[in-house]
Amino acid sequence: MLRLDLHCHTSYSKDCLLSPSRLLQACQRKGIDRVVITDHNTIAGALQAQELDPTRVIVGEEIMTTQGELLAFYVHEELPAGLSPQDAIHRLRAQDAFVSVSHPFDRWRGGSWNTSDLLQILPLVDAIETFNSRCVSPSYNQEAQDFARQHNLLGTVGSDAHTTFEIGKATLLLAEFRDAVSLKAALPQAESKVALSGPWVHLSSRYAVLYKILIRKRNLHHLNLDQ
Repeated sequence: MLRLDLHCHTSYSKDCLLSPSRLLQACQRKGIDRVVITDHNTIAGALQAQELDPTRVIVGEEIMTTQGELLAFYVHEELPAGLSPQDAIHRLRAQDAFVSVSHPFDRWRGGSWNTSDLLQILPLVDAIETFNSRCVSPSYNQEAQDFARQHNLLGTVGSDAHTTFEIGKATLLLAEFRDAVSLKAALPQAESKVALSGPWVHLSSRYAVLYKILIRKRNLHHLNLDQ
């Protein structure tokens, strides 16, 4: 059996300072056998991490569409932000990726979904995220779980980690798998272990965004001085 965290970020996300190497060290320390790195609208961090630990890392991406965010696993070609959900899913299907829906009812954050938009793509996705450790209110996860049961959908869970503390907050224990198809086949028998990280973790993301802005401004200032 494998312990899996399906939703983690690295410093390649705009709101995270966690390097791929530090993320992998935390996964090893916490007994995470497989981790899906799902940076915002890029697979660069996941590819770097996969080079460091090919067995543990699955390349993923969290993609901002025009209606909400999608969560994709086994991504080979990066997708840009701003696509329609249908176009994004079509491109992901072309590369045999697994498609879930990020924190669909977490209205406190960007990327949540209107129910009408979500219903339109249900036949096209493999699952929805039924537990996300970064949800401020437990009701957001409960709503996702109720929605999945109502529509007979598979559920994924994930820590949505942006710091080492958060890694492993929401994991699945499931049978060995090797690709999107075998992952989907294993999900119905998966056992979940989940906990909320607490609202304070969002402060780390705000800090990361501000820190990166300041670094860019400083670098630009130095560049102007050198010219």
